[in-house]
Amino acid sequence: FDAFQQASTLTDTLDHFQRLCQELKLHNDHLRPCRHFYNQLKKKLTSWKCTALWNKYDKKMADRAITGAKNTANTHVLIVGAGPVGLRAAIECAMLGCKVVVVEKRNHFSRNNVLHFWPFIISDMKSLGAKTFHGRFCSGSLDHCSIRQVQLILLKIALLLGVNVFINVTFNEMRQPTDKNLVWTADITPADHIINKYQVHALINAEGCRTRLAGFHRKEFRGKLAIAITANFINYQTKEESRVEEISGVAYIFNQGFFNDLRNSKGIDLENIVYYRDNTHYFVMTAKKKSLLLKGVLKADYSDVNKLLSTENIDQIALQNYAKQAADFSTRYQLPKLEFALNHYKKPDVAVFDFTSIYAAEHSCRVIERKGQPLLMQLAGDGLLEPFWPTGSGCARGFLGAYDSAWMIRGWSALISRKRADCIELIRQRESVYTLLAQTTPNNLQKNITKYSLDPNTRYCNLNIKAIPATVVQFLYDDGSDSTDNPSKKMSKSPSMIAGITTHELLGWCSNCTSVYKNINIVNMTTSWKDGMAFCAIIHRFRPDLIDFDSLSPDSVEENLNLAISVSDEHLAIAPTFNPNELIELGGADPLSIMCFVAKLYDVFKNEKP
Repeated sequence: FDAFQQASTLTDTLDHFQRLCQELKLHNDHLRPCRHFYNQLKKKLTSWKCTALWNKYDKKMADRAITGAKNTANTHVLIVGAGPVGLRAAIECAMLGCKVVVVEKRNHFSRNNVLHFWPFIISDMKSLGAKTFHGRFCSGSLDHCSIRQVQLILLKIALLLGVNVFINVTFNEMRQPTDKNLVWTADITPADHIINKYQVHALINAEGCRTRLAGFHRKEFRGKLAIAITANFINYQTKEESRVEEISGVAYIFNQGFFNDLRNSKGIDLENIVYYRDNTHYFVMTAKKKSLLLKGVLKADYSDVNKLLSTENIDQIALQNYAKQAADFSTRYQLPKLEFALNHYKKPDVAVFDFTSIYAAEHSCRVIERKGQPLLMQLAGDGLLEPFWPTGSGCARGFLGAYDSAWMIRGWSALISRKRADCIELIRQRESVYTLLAQTTPNNLQKNITKYSLDPNTRYCNLNIKAIPATVVQFLYDDGSDSTDNPSKKMSKSPSMIAGITTHELLGWCSNCTSVYKNINIVNMTTSWKDGMAFCAIIHRFRPDLIDFDSLSPDSVEENLNLAISVSDEHLAIAPTFNPNELIELGGADPLSIMCFVAKLYDVFKNEKP
């Protein structure tokens, strides 16, 4: 057990756990509920260290949200992706009593990048015994940890709870039931893997923002050009290094002197920068294109972002020098030795990437029924809602989404007959919760974080699980009788209420906010917003420092919409819910998407006086 506890790689963790099971003469059958293996393991590992873990897990499983679960032992869950969110979802499903299998296409955890934690994550991880596996986890005032370390902690917890984890396995798609085999199974590579025959009742896809799970449509939200640089330097664990002050997030608007000095002395022009000290010295910054061109990081200027940031157009040596100079200056040259840590490819761990575009799934779940056999499919993590990194929201919203996914599986397990109407009601509730996810911040969640559970009411404030009418989500139940390729056709009517406020009330609030602006007349959730001016007016009314409204023109539709979206995302922690192109090219986004975005603005400003 000690070797398992101290394992520092994915393969070593799995190998030591297998040896532990062999020593104890235990076998984790992937066809049996996780709780069966966990109970057997508990009986055989009785040291004080293990007993402390069992007490933590038993306390978690004694929660009403879990003890009230029905029929979970007969629910087989497949989770794609062993990232932090996928593993966190696996842990919750295992505690529910389901049988849980996780497949991961890689055979290593190699991401040095550091995750920022909201307070509830620190509490949650410690309640799972994180410090048993990483003694320095969030000690003192620390509120961050490397992705790789978080994965290792969660992997070990998941294994102890009976989750089966298979690496070097690629998920392709779900296989429909046939007359000869009336069950849903996963098509995976390698084809002869044992999981190819694993019956699946519920799927959670948590493989990241590149997921292409069939039937899930994504929206792209383009803001102004945003180029990020991440860099990881070796942490030699010296006293000098430990005394260097971290930078939790500095933006130009709040410290213009610092950024002006950096630009004038080094030619490095940044919009923001973050520095965290973990296993590495981790820096992430948003750089302006002009300075990257002047410093030779970008060899040539292109209007196409993909071409601009292509490998062929980046000078790696210049990029490394750029990152080093920014790191040195921002830490006042107090780090005695800046040497790059190596990534999985044994190359300096520095990267440049584009987050001009971020993506969000239009919906979080769907149910497919074939041959009378329903399958629940859900997205979690970056594939559900891609984070805007300066807000530090990625891990927090990922974990919230993982809890929400497990909560839906709890409801799914209780539906013995799984009639269409019952499934649609469950979908309705899940989608209503999803409307709140993108607008969450540390300040608008429930305050008592020690009481958080699977039940979304313990986490979200003002939750209305019937916010979205059932008629709006009917198309997410696919029984093969109607096409779901163009769900917008089935969403032509604006919902009557969302997030606890009616359309009429929301329109009234918007009208009052914008009454002082000429030529803005908000009367609906469609055409009133098409030129972007109304969005900008509401933001300007409450935050005049963020938008120069007098400089805007109704004719500059794309610029207005992108401005409203980027400002809301970066400064108000409001993730986009609609694609500007839908308003520009198609003549209008679906009313639900617009209403969700406006409702988020309302939630931010409702208690303020303009």
